[in-house]
Amino acid sequence: MASNTNTTLVESIPEVIDSDKQKKSFIQRLVPSSSSAERRLLLKIDISVLIFASLGYFIKNLDQSNISSAYFAGMREDLGMYGNQLVHISSCWAAGYVIGQIPSNLLLTRVSPRYVIPVLELAWGLATLGTFAVKNVNQLFAIRFLVGLFESGFYPGMHFILGSWYGFVCVENISVLTTSNCLRYTPRELAKRSVAFGVAGTLGSVSSSFLQTATYKTLNGAHGLAGWRWLMIVDAAITFPVALLGFMCLPELPYNAKPTFILNKDDITLARDRMRAIGRKETEPWSREKLRRIFSSWYIWVLPIEYVLLANGGVQSPMQYWLKSFNLNPPPVPGKRFSVSQIQLLPLVGTPIGIICAFTFACISDGPLKGRRYPFIYYSAILHLALNTVWLSMPLYKNIPAHFAYFYLGAITGPAGSLTLNWITEITGGDTELRALCVALGNDLAYVVQAIMPNFVWKTVDFPRARTGYHYSLILQFVLILWTTLILFLLRRDRKKSAFRLKQNLEASRGASDSDISLTDLVSPGRSRPGNTV
Repeated sequence: MASNTNTTLVESIPEVIDSDKQKKSFIQRLVPSSSSAERRLLLKIDISVLIFASLGYFIKNLDQSNISSAYFAGMREDLGMYGNQLVHISSCWAAGYVIGQIPSNLLLTRVSPRYVIPVLELAWGLATLGTFAVKNVNQLFAIRFLVGLFESGFYPGMHFILGSWYGFVCVENISVLTTSNCLRYTPRELAKRSVAFGVAGTLGSVSSSFLQTATYKTLNGAHGLAGWRWLMIVDAAITFPVALLGFMCLPELPYNAKPTFILNKDDITLARDRMRAIGRKETEPWSREKLRRIFSSWYIWVLPIEYVLLANGGVQSPMQYWLKSFNLNPPPVPGKRFSVSQIQLLPLVGTPIGIICAFTFACISDGPLKGRRYPFIYYSAILHLALNTVWLSMPLYKNIPAHFAYFYLGAITGPAGSLTLNWITEITGGDTELRALCVALGNDLAYVVQAIMPNFVWKTVDFPRARTGYHYSLILQFVLILWTTLILFLLRRDRKKSAFRLKQNLEASRGASDSDISLTDLVSPGRSRPGNTV
C-alpha cells in the first residue's frame, strides 16, 4: 500500500503507532491516549458524559431506595399499610422498570440522548415529588409504577452512551497491513468509566438511609408534614438540577453530535474517527433485513444471558441476618449481642473495600489485560464458588472473627457486572441497534429473574444459613463459567472467519486508492464485529 495510509486512516491519532516506545507519565498511563488532542477530548467527554452519568445514577438509586427508608420512618402508619404491601409496592416499581428498558434504549438510537435521558429524569423526579402527597396505598402503587417506568431507561441507556463515546484503538504497522498485524483493538478507557458510574449508584443506595435520618431529625413535622414526606421533597429537589445539567451537557451520539459549549467541531470529528477506527458504526434504519440479521445472529441469544447469569449468581449477603440472630432469645452465643446501629453499619465496611477493588480491577482490565473483560468474569465466578462452599460448611456461631473476614472478603469479587456490559458493548460495537438491544435485554431479563427467584430460593425465613440460595448461586456460577467459555469459542470462530475475509478483501483491494479503503471495511466480518476480546 502507498505510504499515505497513515495520514488517511489515522491522521487524528498519529502518535499511536510508536506509543509503546515513548515514556509515559502517570496520567498518560491512566488515560492511555497517545495524543494531547485525545487526552483533551477524553477530559471533555468525562465532563459532559461521565459526570452527568454518575450524578444521575446516584440520584436514580437514591429515588429508588427511598421508599424503604420512608416505610420505616412513619409511612406505614400514615397510610395504614399492612401485610406484604411494601413488597407489592416494590413489585409495582419493578413492573414499570421491566416494561420501559428495551423501548427507551432503542429510542436512544433515534432520538438524541440529550433529550431522552434528562426528560426521563425529570419525569421520575416529578413522580418522586408526587409521592409526598399520596393519601392512600393505592395511590402509592400507581406512583411507584411511574417511578420505575421512568427510571428504567437510565442504567442501560447510560451504558449504551458510554460505549458510544469511549474506546481506544492501537494501530500497529499500519503502512504494512497484513491479516496478522492490521489492528489491535484495546478499549482501554471504558472499564474505569463504567466502574465510576456503578460506584455512584452504590453510593446513592447507601446514602438513602443517612439522608432519611437527617431529614427526619430536621424537618419532621415542619409545615405539618411527616419526615418521610419531606424525604420525597428533598430527593426531588436534588433530582431536578441534575436533569437540567443533562440538557446542558449531555451530547448526542458521536455520529450525530453537534458542537456544544464543551465539545467543539474538532472534538466531534476526532470522536467520530476514534469510533470509526474501532468499528463503531452509525445508526441504521430498521428494516426486515435488519431484524433478520439481528435475530439470526448468536449475539442476541447468547450475550444477554451472560449478564443474567452474572447478575443473579451472586449471593444476598446474610451478614445483617447473622448479626441480628445473636439477639434471639435464647441467644445462640450467651452474652454476645449487636445493637441496631451495629447491625446497620457493620455491613457497610464492605462498601469501600468493594469500591477499591472495583477500580483496581477496572484499571487492570483496561491496562495490562488490554481491554479483556472475561478474565474477571471467570475470577468472580470461581471466587463465588469458593466462598459459597465455605459458607455452607462453616458453623454459624464459631470463630466469629472468621465470619467477619468471610463477609468482607465477599466484597472483592470485583466489578464483574460493569465489565460484562462493557464486553457486550464491545462485542456488538459494529451494530448500534444490536448493541442497544443486547445491553437493555440483558439488564431487563436479569431484573425479571431477580424479581421472581428470590421468592423461592432466598426466603427471609431461611437466613442466615440460606442453604437453598447458596446452592442456587453455586449452580448459576458454574453455568456462568460454561457460558463464558461458549462466548469465547464463538468469538474465536468468528475471528477466524474475519481473518479469512480480511485476506480476501486485501487481495481484492490491490491497486485501489488508499483513500478509498477504510480499516473497518477491511476487517469487519459483518455488522456485529467482535472486538479484540480473546
